[in-house]
Amino acid sequence: MSVDDSSHFLASLRLRMPAPIRLRELIRTIRTARTQAEEREMIQKECAAIRSSFREEDNTYRCRNVAKLLYMHMLGYPAHFGQLECLKLIASQKFTDKRIGYLGAMLLLDERQDVHLLMTNCIKNDLNHSTQYVQGLALCTLGCMGSSEMCRDLAGEVEKLLKTSNSYLRKKAALCAVHVIRKVPELMEMFLPATKNLLSEKNHGVLHTSVVLLTEMCERSPDMLAHFRKLVPQLVRILKNLIMSGYSPEHDVSGISDPFLQVRILRLLRILGKSDDDSSEAMNDILAQVATNTETSKNVGNAILYETVLTIMDIKSESGLRVLAINILGRFLLNNDKNIRYVALTSLLKTVQTDHNAVQRHRSTIVDCLKDLDVSIKRRAMELSFALVNGNNIRGMMKELLYFLDSCDPEFKADCASGVFLAAEKYAPSKRWHIDTVMRVLTTAGSYVRDDSVPNLIQLITNSVEMHAYTVQRLYKALLDDISQQPLVQVASWCIGEYGDLLVSGQCEEEEPIQVTEDEVLDVLEGLLVSNLSAPVTRGYSLTAIMKLSTRFSSVNRIKKVVSIYGSSIDVELQQRAVEYNALFKKYDHMRPALLERMPIMEKTATNGPTEIVQTNGETEPSVVEPKHPPPVTQPANQANCLLDLLGGNDVVPVIQTTMPTKPASAGGELLDLLGDLSLSGGPAPAPAPSVPTSQPSFLLDGLSSQPLFNDIASAGIPPMTAYNKNGLKIDFTFERANPNPNVAVITIHASNSTEADMTDFVFQAAVPKTFQLQLLSPSSNVVPALNQGTVTQVIRVLNPQKQQLRMRIKLTYTLKGSPVQDLAEVNNFPPQSWQ
Repeated sequence: MSVDDSSHFLASLRLRMPAPIRLRELIRTIRTARTQAEEREMIQKECAAIRSSFREEDNTYRCRNVAKLLYMHMLGYPAHFGQLECLKLIASQKFTDKRIGYLGAMLLLDERQDVHLLMTNCIKNDLNHSTQYVQGLALCTLGCMGSSEMCRDLAGEVEKLLKTSNSYLRKKAALCAVHVIRKVPELMEMFLPATKNLLSEKNHGVLHTSVVLLTEMCERSPDMLAHFRKLVPQLVRILKNLIMSGYSPEHDVSGISDPFLQVRILRLLRILGKSDDDSSEAMNDILAQVATNTETSKNVGNAILYETVLTIMDIKSESGLRVLAINILGRFLLNNDKNIRYVALTSLLKTVQTDHNAVQRHRSTIVDCLKDLDVSIKRRAMELSFALVNGNNIRGMMKELLYFLDSCDPEFKADCASGVFLAAEKYAPSKRWHIDTVMRVLTTAGSYVRDDSVPNLIQLITNSVEMHAYTVQRLYKALLDDISQQPLVQVASWCIGEYGDLLVSGQCEEEEPIQVTEDEVLDVLEGLLVSNLSAPVTRGYSLTAIMKLSTRFSSVNRIKKVVSIYGSSIDVELQQRAVEYNALFKKYDHMRPALLERMPIMEKTATNGPTEIVQTNGETEPSVVEPKHPPPVTQPANQANCLLDLLGGNDVVPVIQTTMPTKPASAGGELLDLLGDLSLSGGPAPAPAPSVPTSQPSFLLDGLSSQPLFNDIASAGIPPMTAYNKNGLKIDFTFERANPNPNVAVITIHASNSTEADMTDFVFQAAVPKTFQLQLLSPSSNVVPALNQGTVTQVIRVLNPQKQQLRMRIKLTYTLKGSPVQDLAEVNNFPPQSWQ
């Protein structure tokens, strides 16, 4: 068979093949599928037929096959194999093919695929086509999925079509120009000349797209924003014509003339009038007309009014106009449509800080929204209600919000309780009202409050001295009613421990006192310790409260028994507390009344720096609150030692350091790091050190006497040693015996600096095992001079009654050339003469 015969045979065979089904028939067939698997089978079968047709280069039915492929794509099935067929359709001369081809390109292609670059030449040719509908297809495709490269290549053609007199092409070219500007912002100036006459167009479609183009240019360029502000009078005139024009069936929507264009113009006016007095002044009147003349019975009118409100709030509008805008939002709150109510609440929440008094007029309507069934509306109404609280309405608003807290869903309780706490703290009319309100929240939603609510309420109660009897009585009653709200139980336990004597004495003047005995109070607290409802933290509060009552009640033996029982508790925290409290009863009973006395008034530290601005929600002018600085509290050395020995570790003894002349040593957390795991390893545990007398230790008093501190060092016969030599810093120790106590070794450190820069903020710290006691005296300076031009000296006094080998861990901190330096070292090679 010849080649001509073969081609003729294939052509005749193709003609005898059945034509593919139409799109309408495919849709009908797919809709008859009763299961997802059946639908997939139909789609796969049709995709196989389409692939075969594409391989045979069937031009007759390519358009139909691509259309079916687009429908499958819309159903979520893969259709990427039709991308090149779309390009072939675009290159066709038939309009029906181009239409499906461009539609397929917009759906199946984007700028991430290189295939789209092959379209650039076709689009350029079609932008210059003689038929406006072909030009329109090309503009739509470029405006939908054109990449930055395509936009740069075709921006000139778009700009030409923007100047044409054909309104059909101008509106499409304007939208295409918006896409070009988004992709390539530097091409913005190319379209500036073409925008001059766009607003003079009578066609609403061109006007609409022109406003969109101007809005995009103003949002992206401050220069364009300043340039287009001169168009405000023209925009105002267009908007006025829309409002005052009669019925136009072409543009009428629910009795309103072209609401889409009105909304777009209002958005552009909002951008042009922001932070500009002249532009805002020019649009005040038209905004008032739109706000008063727009029909509100239909959703279309509400959309225009909402856009008007946003514009009024964003520009420098008159106060009366702003009140009008807030009143519109107030009317929205009465609308039956949930979406409109939600939008109104959100908008009022944004404006409440700037127009507080105007929003306050709608307070009752806002509070009514708390009863709405929609959770989104309830949340917005709750947030707005808290924003409206001030000193004038605190009682009424709290009543409504506490009622809401009682009945709201659990998801609201945490935020509502937090808001009540903050509002009560800021605007409480009296301390009793404040305490009652917080207790009401803890009773209602105690499980949902923030972690800091317990210490905050304790601080409030502590500082309200005249309310102690009333508060402890109220909390005791609350405990009798319900112990499930753990924060309430914790506060009640703390207060009973602090003010239990006021509870049993019946001294309450705020309300009728209750008659309660010491045993009844202890029964309640012991009940909390064994209750399954009590959290571990709550049991700790209860045990501490019982311990504090040992200095307020006469039932000390009962309290000792309770405390001793929990010394073997499986709860480590509770066990530790009980062991420490037992130690107070046995070893340190003379200190127990002082340790368990009432807490002093707590000063609340300022959290916002030196001054704190108080927001008053429109009530008065903001005021400045100066922070209060509590006076420094000093603690006797013997009491500090006893406390640390009672509560501290087993291996180390604290360092008692005098105050430095220029910078206090941070012996808190740093000292714990310094002490670390220092202990005497190997052999039996050393015997405990002698108990420290209640008065100042004698070896400390030796250092504070008026007698000479040291004997002659040379006569002591103890050789000096180098304890540290690193990074240019050298620490030498010299030794002598204190007179008259031979058990006290006096060590003088000499710090020298061989670097080229001074070492500033120098701090020397030391720690020794528990069998020793150690005291650091003040250093001669906190600056170690450079190049060994001087030394810093500091005296260490070590009490070693058992004549054990001395071990010491030292910590050095200083600043060198602006960089902080910190280092640790151990000193174990002390001369035997220094400790024997």
